[in-house]
Amino acid sequence: MTLKTLLNETHRSLGAKMVDFGGWDMPIHYGSQIDEHHLVRRAAGMFDVSHMTVVDLKGARTREFLRQLLANSIDKLKVTGKALYSCMLNAEGGVIDDLIVYFLGDDFFRMVVNASTREKDLAWIGQHAAAFGVEIVEREDLAIVAVQGPQARALVAGLVAEADRAALDKLGRFAALEVTSADGVPLFVARTGYTGEDGYEVLLPQTAVVAFWNALLAAGVKPAGLGARDTLRLEAGMNLYGQDMDETVSPFEAALGWTVSLDEGRDFIGRGVLEAQKAAGDARQMIGLVMDEKGVLRHGQKVLTANGEGEILSGTFSPTLGKAIAFARVPAGAPGDVRVDIRGKEVPVRMVKFPFVRDGQPQAGINA
Repeated sequence: MTLKTLLNETHRSLGAKMVDFGGWDMPIHYGSQIDEHHLVRRAAGMFDVSHMTVVDLKGARTREFLRQLLANSIDKLKVTGKALYSCMLNAEGGVIDDLIVYFLGDDFFRMVVNASTREKDLAWIGQHAAAFGVEIVEREDLAIVAVQGPQARALVAGLVAEADRAALDKLGRFAALEVTSADGVPLFVARTGYTGEDGYEVLLPQTAVVAFWNALLAAGVKPAGLGARDTLRLEAGMNLYGQDMDETVSPFEAALGWTVSLDEGRDFIGRGVLEAQKAAGDARQMIGLVMDEKGVLRHGQKVLTANGEGEILSGTFSPTLGKAIAFARVPAGAPGDVRVDIRGKEVPVRMVKFPFVRDGQPQAGINA
């Protein structure tokens, strides 16, 4: 059965083209994916991401549990509302999912995980939480609207109760705050996102999400679909679970070594494998590619390097750069001159550092 968010009819009334996304009926665009992409880079756009799964973890030993569950160190979270991005690994060091966890109290953490991995995530979390007496509460009563872009924060602030606006304005990146909307609805506002732009991800009661969406529309925020979300996140150098990483890929092989904390005395799941992989120095590597010739880099294309073959992971036409960009996973070592096999033709590409775009602008050297 195809699942629907409470905004489904609203999307359709706005002319959205709907597609199946991990079992959910979701908007891919509202007319022009490229226009929506530029809208977020230049002004503000909003996304319905209510298909994501929110899980509250409660209990005296919750922090201790998360020390074991996550590859990143939960002990980095010392201030209420602060957030942490981490991978959750299996015993072989493969990525079960990537997620964000928020510190809301000594016995209360909130986690947001991917929609496509919901069932296996909940099963894995439940399996390991039992020994710590941690209560797992899936928050099916909450919806999520992401408002992203240079104007996003100011536009959301206009819908928040006046008494909360000063505190919201001071909210730092990768942190969350509970506020009230101008019409009395509780909002959990996180300064996070999946576009490379500033903005918020707003968690609120399902019963209030249609009115909130319409209030954003009235304030001048236009909707954007999953198509623009995908090109935005790739330009921003952000992984997509299931395409750039999965349970056969370690964080080191997905350019997520920065999220692995090998802190002393913490035996998280998969740690031994990661330590051995780091010591050996032979892990596959994820690199950024730009193609200056016309064409598009697509998932599954063969990549040729000095050390052997790899493949394109995420690939797309970048609206901001006006050329094709991609992630590729290739063998360890200096790749040398890189080529991509496109329908039997070896096309030269440039290896570049990602993100490809930061604060709406191409990174240095990308457009060389």
